[in-house]
Amino acid sequence: MQTSSVPPGRSLYLNLIVVVLALFASITMAESTGEASSEAKVHIIYTEKPTDEEPKDYHLRTLSSALGSEEAAKDALIYSYKEAASGFSAKLTPEQVTEISKQPGVIQVVPSQTYQLHKPVGAGFKLT
Repeated sequence: MQTSSVPPGRSLYLNLIVVVLALFASITMAESTGEASSEAKVHIIYTEKPTDEEPKDYHLRTLSSALGSEEAAKDALIYSYKEAASGFSAKLTPEQVTEISKQPGVIQVVPSQTYQLHKPVGAGFKLT
């Protein structure tokens, strides 16, 4: 049986610190490589809850007003949220984000973000 010089309670603590530092480093690197561009990116658009029409219809109508056509709205719309939150996700350019933000009923527009957790790999790291 192999013995360790690290007290039992500290091993979990050290592993947690390594995971948090790895997460912070990956987020920092991702932000530093981002460039301002006019490329369309996914955003979450929070809206007031519609009272007199289906949420998807309301979202398409709101998006159509900002993009200029129903066809462009259908192409940009990714998902309509209707249960826990009212809103939708859509692929928008920075100019379109500015325009949709001005639409009645739009509460907030935020970039969609994906976070990936990295687990330590290699000798000395065991997740139990």
